[in-house]
Amino acid sequence: MRTVRTLRTAAAVTGAIALLSLTACSAADTGKSDDVGGKKTVKLTVPSWVGAQANTAVAKHILEKELGYKVKTQQMGEVLAWDALSKGDVDAILEDWGHPKEEKQYVETKKTVVKGGDLGVTGHIGWFVPKYFADEHPDVTDWKNLNKYAEDFRTAESGDKGELLEGSPDYVTNDDAIISNLKLDLKTNYAGSEAAQITAIKKYAKEKKPFLTYWWTPQWLNAQIDMVEVKLPEYKEGCDADPKKVACAYPNTPLQKFFNADFAKDGGEAAEFLKNFTWTTEQQNEVALMIADQKLSPEAAAEKWVKENESTWKAWLPKK
Repeated sequence: MRTVRTLRTAAAVTGAIALLSLTACSAADTGKSDDVGGKKTVKLTVPSWVGAQANTAVAKHILEKELGYKVKTQQMGEVLAWDALSKGDVDAILEDWGHPKEEKQYVETKKTVVKGGDLGVTGHIGWFVPKYFADEHPDVTDWKNLNKYAEDFRTAESGDKGELLEGSPDYVTNDDAIISNLKLDLKTNYAGSEAAQITAIKKYAKEKKPFLTYWWTPQWLNAQIDMVEVKLPEYKEGCDADPKKVACAYPNTPLQKFFNADFAKDGGEAAEFLKNFTWTTEQQNEVALMIADQKLSPEAAAEKWVKENESTWKAWLPKK
C-alpha cells in the first residue's frame, strides 16, 4: 500500500569530490563512517502515502538534530524499495504493508534484509462508501449487494460498470481479482496518486455523490470524511496466496520496518534508533494531518511534533 513524497535528485559533483565520495561510499552508506561532509549518512525510502511520509520526516529530524546524522531520502515504489534495500541503496523501510514474496526472497533466502520490528501502527485496506450513502442504502455494505448499486457508482471512466476508485497504480491491490472472482459489475479506475484520490473523494463528498473506493486506515482524511467499509468475504489465512484467485477481504496488517542486513549490523546509533522507533496511529495521523491538510512541509511538521512530544521520542534514542 499507499502516499506523496518528494523525489530528491542528487546534484552533480566535481571529479575530485566524486572520487572522494566513492572511496567512502560503502562505509558511509551503513551509517558507521563519516562521508565527505563529515557526517554519517542514513538513506531512507519514502513511500507515496502521507502516513509513511510522517514516519520518515520525524525519523529524519531526530537522526539529524539529536544524533548528528545526515539523512538522504528518496521516493520509490514499494517493490523497487525492497530491491534497493537488498542492494544497500537504502538502509531502511519504515512502513511495510506486507510483501511476502520479497520477504521470502530477501529475508529468508538471500538474507540481505532483516526485520526491524513493529512500527506500532496497524493498517487495514478495504472497500469503502461514504456514510451518507450507506445511511440511505444500508445493504450496500454487504458485497453481495454491490451489483445492485453498480449504476450509482458509474463514471465516465468506468463506462457501463460501477467505478472502484483506486489511488496509485504502484499500490499492491487484489481488487481486479476480487471483482472478477466475485463476479461484480465493477471496474477499477486509478486516480494516479493518493493526493489525486483524495481530491476525487473530497469532490464526491462535497456534492454528496455516491462512490466506492479502495481505502485504508490509518489515514488522516478519515477524521474529515466519514466512510463505511463494505464487508467482503472474510479474510482467512492463505485466501490471498494466489493473486489470480483472491476472493476475500484484506487482512489487518501490523505495519513493519525492514533494514538492510549490513546496516542493521553496522549502522550503530542510527540502526538502534530506527529499531526503537515505534508510535501510535494517532501520533502518525497527527503529523500526517499537518502535512496533508495544514500544508506544513514534512520538515516543519516533524519539527513541531518533536518539540511537543519529547517524552515519546526520547525513549527511542540509543542508550548511552
